[in-house]
Amino acid sequence: MKAKVKFTYEDYRQMPEDRRYELLEGELVMAPSPITAHQRVSGRLEFLLREFVLKNNLGEVFDAPFDVVLSEENVVQPDILFVSRERSSIITADNITGAPDLVIEIVSPATEYRDREIKRKLYAKYGVKEYWLADPDKQTIEVMELSEEGFKTREVYGKGKMVHSPILVGLSFDPREVFQPCTEQSEGTQ
Repeated sequence: MKAKVKFTYEDYRQMPEDRRYELLEGELVMAPSPITAHQRVSGRLEFLLREFVLKNNLGEVFDAPFDVVLSEENVVQPDILFVSRERSSIITADNITGAPDLVIEIVSPATEYRDREIKRKLYAKYGVKEYWLADPDKQTIEVMELSEEGFKTREVYGKGKMVHSPILVGLSFDPREVFQPCTEQSEGTQ
């Protein structure tokens, strides 16, 4: 039986910059380049979040590719993340060192298992308070809160249900702001 090689953060830092990688429990995983619908959803979500956070002076919003170092063997690049002003000490010149307050992943067929299973457990283990899964195909945003047992789904927001965040009190938007334009633009370009 072949021994499994475990990588560290230092090994990870030596990887070529022309590819997007994550380090999950010491396993080096290449993340595929996002597709157009993913980029549209990510951009719109980031805009809504950033606008709210800046207006209310709550902290900072970042987007991928940007390393979040959870441990020597766990380095992720969430699609979008938020770090509160109170926890700004985890923001360094090179990366985020520790768990963000909020992490958002946009699921795709290539990343769905990783986002829903592996990263969900990893983010819970290291103390991310809130986790969102945005699904462009279903046009839903699943908002989860950290509990003693891991993440528990607070709500799955779809068409006509305003999205609310437990930690970003007052943030409210219709998921159609994030998803509907993607559908219209895609249909218009065919």
